[in-house]
Amino acid sequence: MEKVKVLIVDDSAFMRKLISELLAEDNRMEIIGTARNGKDALLKIKSLKPDVVTLDVEMPVMDGLEALNRIMEECPTAVVMLSSTTKEGTESTCIAMQSGAIDFIAKPSGAISLDLHKIKEELCEKVMAASLANVHKLQKSAINVGRNPSDWKKYSKIESKEINDIDNDMKKWFHGNKKIVVIGTSTGGPRALQTVLTGLPENIDAPILIVQHMPPSFTKSLADRLNSLSRIRVKEAEDGELIQKGVAYIAPGGFHFKVKKVGLSLAVELDQSEQRNGHRPSVDVLFESVSEIAEFAKIAVVMTGMGMDGSSGLTKLKRTGPLKAIAESQETSIVFGMPKAAIATNLIDSIEDVDKIAKAIIGYC
Repeated sequence: MEKVKVLIVDDSAFMRKLISELLAEDNRMEIIGTARNGKDALLKIKSLKPDVVTLDVEMPVMDGLEALNRIMEECPTAVVMLSSTTKEGTESTCIAMQSGAIDFIAKPSGAISLDLHKIKEELCEKVMAASLANVHKLQKSAINVGRNPSDWKKYSKIESKEINDIDNDMKKWFHGNKKIVVIGTSTGGPRALQTVLTGLPENIDAPILIVQHMPPSFTKSLADRLNSLSRIRVKEAEDGELIQKGVAYIAPGGFHFKVKKVGLSLAVELDQSEQRNGHRPSVDVLFESVSEIAEFAKIAVVMTGMGMDGSSGLTKLKRTGPLKAIAESQETSIVFGMPKAAIATNLIDSIEDVDKIAKAIIGYC
């Protein structure tokens, strides 16, 4: 098996050496070079043609964000960002994820992390996953449906003629229970979420509950950034808060996201019970929790990501009440693992390119 060629980019000589040594211990990878800043990285990417680049966020001369934008424009390559967990670091990472980075690693103790060995396994697995990603789908030309109101007004309702053309099952769906939307995603998810959430109108007649695989502190920055771009309100979910229509709630990193009844309303319930599918938050945990809310019809969406998280929960949703399920297509998924596993359950009603998912959600609402 051919080894994955990796270029390490960091302004610290110590960190370049440490990251190189950690990755070199994995016999699936070959370190083909290092670079000390974004400008140096661009030159070496063009000459060495690595499969994956690990890219520090904070660097002199040309920082990680500027370098990432240049990489995506000039020589598209799979990039894994390395970031601190400071407020500035998490915000920059979220921007990077929406600008084309495949994934990111949070440095455990700042820019110079002597204890980087703590995340060795995560680092190796994310680099390997990045090597399998569909890099050309990350280029700047990707469509972001919904930025302009003219893009979504025509999707905000289904015309009466279309209602007459659909079958009786769908007519019952439209005139039946209240709706709730649940979304699960992982690798490549921040960019996909931006495309979907910016395509939803502020008067959407359902709450949106989201699990995006991310560590603590990063989900808050992701929610804040998506909120600034979307017509609906987007926020990090808080334990005990009542769930409202037209609001998207993102599970905080490190917590499972569940739903509970409080009188006639629904409320957020967060806990730190053991991981599922190697994740906390887990898509399966969210889907299974929502399946127990009997008076709601569910719209479930599974988008880009590694692994199978969400497929078990999808089965539980289908067994317990009305469900319409959407999977992101292979054509637009950065990593097709989670959507593929969802499709394999034979419970998916429609397979959509990422820029059509908002329209499908609106249609079912």
